[in-house]
Amino acid sequence: MSSRPINLDHAATTPLREEVLEAMLPFYRNGVGNPSGSHSLSRAAVRALDDARERLAATLGAAPREVVFTSGGTEADNLALTGTVRAALDAGVGSPVIVTSAVEHPAVRETAKAANGWTAPVDRDAVVDLDILKDLIGKAGDALACVSLMLVNNETGTLQPLGDAAEIVEQVTGGGGLVHSDAVQGFAWCDLSREAAEADLVSLSAHKFGGPQGVGALLVRERARRRLRPVLFGGPQEQELRAGTQNVAGAVGMSVAAELTHAEREDARRRCDELGDRLVAALTRMDGVEPAVARKRRVGAICNLRFRGIRAEELLLLLDALGVYASAGSACASGALEPSPVLAAMGVDAGAAKEHVRFSLGYETTVDDVDSAVRIVSAAVERLRT
Repeated sequence: MSSRPINLDHAATTPLREEVLEAMLPFYRNGVGNPSGSHSLSRAAVRALDDARERLAATLGAAPREVVFTSGGTEADNLALTGTVRAALDAGVGSPVIVTSAVEHPAVRETAKAANGWTAPVDRDAVVDLDILKDLIGKAGDALACVSLMLVNNETGTLQPLGDAAEIVEQVTGGGGLVHSDAVQGFAWCDLSREAAEADLVSLSAHKFGGPQGVGALLVRERARRRLRPVLFGGPQEQELRAGTQNVAGAVGMSVAAELTHAEREDARRRCDELGDRLVAALTRMDGVEPAVARKRRVGAICNLRFRGIRAEELLLLLDALGVYASAGSACASGALEPSPVLAAMGVDAGAAKEHVRFSLGYETTVDDVDSAVRIVSAAVERLRT
């Protein structure tokens, strides 16, 4: 057993960074006012919230007014999709349409399903079929409310051609279509000021890049504001797009985590690409172990591997006992008996899908972590096979 647990499940959540904790502690120790109040404690909360909004916006290449704080990525996705549908209904569209890919996170997939969503298929590497996406956008016509395409897939690490998709939306709709990107998994590895510049709406979640759980944001470009409606009703707190008292400490923590991630991203991605390649190269030397997605189509930090003849559930239980944390896919689907919808959309049959394990690296992963994990996983696989 390893001397300490090895966390290779960063795609599920990341450890809270020490700098983030230090930034948040004063709000818990000294108390925090309600930003909607009028006394000095409330004014201090407003200043902290405004500062967090400005700092987060700077990492996104956006204006502070374009940042809407939420309770997390799921709420941000719901606001983006349901909010555009409600705006379209207000504009007189009878049956607004959302177009997504077949490998979206459940927060997008289920929201779109509940709102007349149309789905574009993907190839063997989980990359959306742009030709069919274009056809669906054309078929939707003026009823199109939004096209939603995640930047980095949370189960496979696949990078989606967001820029190409946005260009198609521009061409087909004449600039009238909105593009949303679930960048919850992408922020840690992609500079959104460049790689999501064409998206009108972008979802983020702090705990995916060293921030606290329970806080996220939706980037709402100024050009998209008039075509979005709130989905939570109450006060006007978040620029009349999200009601409810803001999580001030969480927003502060998210902004600090975003700044650190943004500053370190290039080096972190290079290092985790190398570590992920090291992990995959070592494990695929074993018979019957193969990657789910071609390396050139994904970020190196997310490694989805098939272990032929071994049920992922059994391997994960053994690895947990041996001190290695991994998963079978989306953390939102843990415990589910059904095979991953993402793998199914890629053409993986139900039996094979149950043999896939996701290893995901993060800012704290080291060479020793990877090498120790390789030894432990290799021994666990041999044990299960014999």
